[in-house]
Amino acid sequence: MFKNYLKVAWRNLMHNKSYAIMNVIGLAVGISVCMIIFIIIQFHTSFDNFHTKKDSIFRVLTEYQHTEISGKDIPFPVPLGLKTAFSQLEQVAPIYASQNDQLLIFDSNGKTEKVFKEQRGLFYTEPSFFKIFDFPLLAGSYESLNEPNNVLLTKEIAEKYFGSWEAAIGKTIKLEAGGYKFSHSTEVLKVSGILATIPANTDFHLKVVASYSGFFSDYVAGSSDWDGTITDFGCYILLPPNISVEKFNQQLDAYSRKMKSPINKDSQIIQPLSAVHYDTEAGNYSNKTISYELVNVLWLIAAIILLIACVNFINLSTAQAVNRAKEVGVRKVLGSSKSQLQIQFIVETFLIVIGAVTLAVLITILALPYINQLLELTLSFNILSNPAIALFLLTVTVFVTTFAGFYPAIVLSRFNPVNALKSKLTVNAVKGVSLRRGLVVFQFVIAQALIIGTLIIVKQMNYFMDQPLGFDKDAIVNVPFRVDSLRISRLDYLKEQLLSINGVEAVSFSSNTPVEDGNDTWNPLRFNHAIKETDFKAITKFADNEYISTYKLQLIAGRNLQPSSMTREFLVNESLMKSLGIKDPEEILNKEISIWDDQIKCTVVGVLKDFNDRSFRHDLAPLLITTNVTMYNQAGIKLATTNISSTMQSVKNIFEQTFPDFVYEYKFLDDKIESFYKQENQLAELYKIFAAIAIFLSCLGLYGLASFMAVRRIKEVGIRKVLGATTGNIVYLFSKEFIILIAIAFAIATPIAWYSMHQWLQDYVYRINISWWLFAAGGLVAIMIALLTISFQAIKAAIANPVKSLRTE
Repeated sequence: MFKNYLKVAWRNLMHNKSYAIMNVIGLAVGISVCMIIFIIIQFHTSFDNFHTKKDSIFRVLTEYQHTEISGKDIPFPVPLGLKTAFSQLEQVAPIYASQNDQLLIFDSNGKTEKVFKEQRGLFYTEPSFFKIFDFPLLAGSYESLNEPNNVLLTKEIAEKYFGSWEAAIGKTIKLEAGGYKFSHSTEVLKVSGILATIPANTDFHLKVVASYSGFFSDYVAGSSDWDGTITDFGCYILLPPNISVEKFNQQLDAYSRKMKSPINKDSQIIQPLSAVHYDTEAGNYSNKTISYELVNVLWLIAAIILLIACVNFINLSTAQAVNRAKEVGVRKVLGSSKSQLQIQFIVETFLIVIGAVTLAVLITILALPYINQLLELTLSFNILSNPAIALFLLTVTVFVTTFAGFYPAIVLSRFNPVNALKSKLTVNAVKGVSLRRGLVVFQFVIAQALIIGTLIIVKQMNYFMDQPLGFDKDAIVNVPFRVDSLRISRLDYLKEQLLSINGVEAVSFSSNTPVEDGNDTWNPLRFNHAIKETDFKAITKFADNEYISTYKLQLIAGRNLQPSSMTREFLVNESLMKSLGIKDPEEILNKEISIWDDQIKCTVVGVLKDFNDRSFRHDLAPLLITTNVTMYNQAGIKLATTNISSTMQSVKNIFEQTFPDFVYEYKFLDDKIESFYKQENQLAELYKIFAAIAIFLSCLGLYGLASFMAVRRIKEVGIRKVLGATTGNIVYLFSKEFIILIAIAFAIATPIAWYSMHQWLQDYVYRINISWWLFAAGGLVAIMIALLTISFQAIKAAIANPVKSLRTE
């Protein structure tokens, strides 16, 4: 029996190839979108799930009182304090993620053979880290990290540095760390172990793991500053199962507050490992996060796209019902029951779904490389290594077959055989016309909501890039470097040589550009010999006296910094002045500010007009700028806008000549600022893709409906033309119903899109106002696309010979 069902179903599909092809393509696109989103979400939700102790692993966060947010950076004494005060903890592991590190490999004569630059991936930690996390060793020992100047390399990095990981054991590496410089400017490290390949789904993208004790021991031993946090310095603990998180957080909060100065309201809490990858506020060491809200939005989009594809199938199947009427009538006369007919139509649906799933797999395989490039992920389609994909495809096949095939099977199987055989059924006689209209409205509600949402996201991204920042970002290139005593002595020569290049207008050395996104240092401060520190923290940037002119910062009171290699004077911004309750900039001049437990005390000599020192997610922060040559780690070079490529080649030559053991890299400031909004730009691209697919699927169904309407109304069109109807009248006849449906969809989609995007924009301190024209543009785009979709069938029907249509029975 089932074999017969398959034969008949195949015969019917071959007889209606255009119908079958449209359904297969529509379902395939919907299923492939759903599958890609499933793979993306599965990848993100798998982060750090492979650790055997994952349920007991927690990281320490700092709750900032001045910003009411949490951050992953903590004060240096925290790990030692946890070990001392909370003996019940099974393991405590400090970790510091360095950036822009340079590593030198020597030949047998002790000369530099290779130089490598690692933007990220160098971590300082203790053996306890590997007792918490599962990162297997191929050779060596974790315990070697207890000794100073030892380092573990991953297999890939060892092969990159030494040719093979076996040859790397026992070799030495000279490290010039790009992060904080505490006890040593450089380190010579011995390779004491090789780590296996680090999985892609971890927030610890380890490359080089150096001994924490050697690099930080001197500083940590003498540090008692519980008030200041250190960028990218964190701590992970292993919490015993018999201790509740709530109780431990209460104890930790009380302990950390006790250790801080009375005015500092910041505190430490712990966060489970399972929440780290989803914490977009605090971030993580991979700089890849995904919020729970975005996961839910992606699931919703996947479901909606699949529903739109199913709706197409239902629309096309029920619209074709009249074509199948006589077939149903004959089958019923010959004794077929409703259930047999329903099974027959379900089998047809099943064959279409199988074809669609097969095509969807091919589309997914072809699309994943592009998705990987767009989202900077390592997604793959492999059923053998990922059986969840096979289960997902099976679930989708069953769901789509049932959902998309059930209603058409009901409609087609209940025809009256007498009316069907007498050809008394018409398209209007087939029940479900109202449902089909409702489904068209549903499709275009989603499509228009996605179009409007995409327009708003793109406008917000353009606002970010076009909004005045309060400083010059055009044609400024930043070249990072690592200072030591030798390079410090060459900085003046480097600046002189750079300024001699035709096309270089200004040069400044600093620790940070005017705008950063999480790489600044926050410090409490004491103003004008006050007994207590302020109840807010300020960002400290170290820069030379050319900083203001290079970035065109505006001085509203006082003067610029005097040239100095040491810390002698402060510039402050308006936000710091306002935080102190001072209205007149002249009042703060010549007042003393001290930071770092009074280690730095300087007089305020100038006030800068506020500029955006962080991304537009945040409000303006209090800011201090002062000189200190030992803290400079980059050059800001203002270029003329002509012959930039030749100018950059000259800049490279001078850097390599001045610092021969130096990996030259650069980044334009506007590119750096754009990278702050990478996730938003990726989201905008995804929304564009989803909106285009939603429109494509909606129009596919619209085209099918218009095709069947043209066939069913062929005699009506012929009569109207004989009675004098013009081509325009006929096109209007076909278009008006669909335009009304799209207008209804627009009325429904508008409040949905407004509410969703209004909520999304609340994450940004600086945001656009949602203008009415964005909604009008979205509706107009949908109407134009719909008209283009149905125009072919409408015009075709309008120009047909009425004599031929009227004499054809």
